[in-house]
Amino acid sequence: MPVQSLLFAWITAIVASLGSLYFSEVLHFIPCTMCWYQRILMYPMVILLGIAYYHQDTKIVRYILPLSVLGILLSSYHYALQKIPALKAFEVCSSGVPCSGQYINWLGFITIPLLALTGFVVITTCMIIIKKRSQ
Repeated sequence: MPVQSLLFAWITAIVASLGSLYFSEVLHFIPCTMCWYQRILMYPMVILLGIAYYHQDTKIVRYILPLSVLGILLSSYHYALQKIPALKAFEVCSSGVPCSGQYINWLGFITIPLLALTGFVVITTCMIIIKKRSQ
């Protein structure tokens, strides 16, 4: 089960990274500052989880879990900025694309930060499963 969770986490990181690249490189959506921070957290996980899966190294949890939890916090705040108008006063993006902007708004609630949040939650859940099963 831990190796399967490792594979699922790796696939999630790949899909999240390719999705972000699709939005910026194909659809030409310019990432805001917070989107860049989320990418900084997600992109290395593709490499780290890939190497860990290849070697079936479940000890990668100690390196991935802090990144994914930080990603959850950042994505949650970014999503809240988009969906709670009162938070726009606390927006951190001072130049360029506003962090409260929404390139997509599928079904009235699915935005890019929510997609990133989902990826970070899945990876975190996989890491917790691996940690519990490896003890």
